[in-house]
Amino acid sequence: MLWEDALCRVISVAEADYPGYCRVILNRHRREMSDLPPDEQMQLLRVVLAVERALRRLYQPDKINLASFGNMAPHVHWHVIPRWRNDRHFPNSIWGAAQRVNPPARSAIDARQLRAAIVSALSAE
Repeated sequence: MLWEDALCRVISVAEADYPGYCRVILNRHRREMSDLPPDEQMQLLRVVLAVERALRRLYQPDKINLASFGNMAPHVHWHVIPRWRNDRHFPNSIWGAAQRVNPPARSAIDARQLRAAIVSALSAE
């Protein structure tokens, strides 16, 4: 767990090929974003975008992927995934067919640094 408030939490996903990969998870059960009142929709997106800004600053990826599926877990949550042109799956999604066997190793940022960057991005608004 990197950060939490009454509405949602941000967790770090242990995925060696995608350091910085985070999920923003609603704290109570709802199936769809449109099940939330508008103010909570905006607050959740505010957190997703703060995580994106923090990851961009710390990891300097070529792209950030934002995904909200819920097909396997029908619960509102967002994947925030740093991507690089030479990562294992690029340009496919990380759940698609791999494009490379041995992508370059990427160093992970300490969880405290990531937490601090998320808090900073949230307070910068």
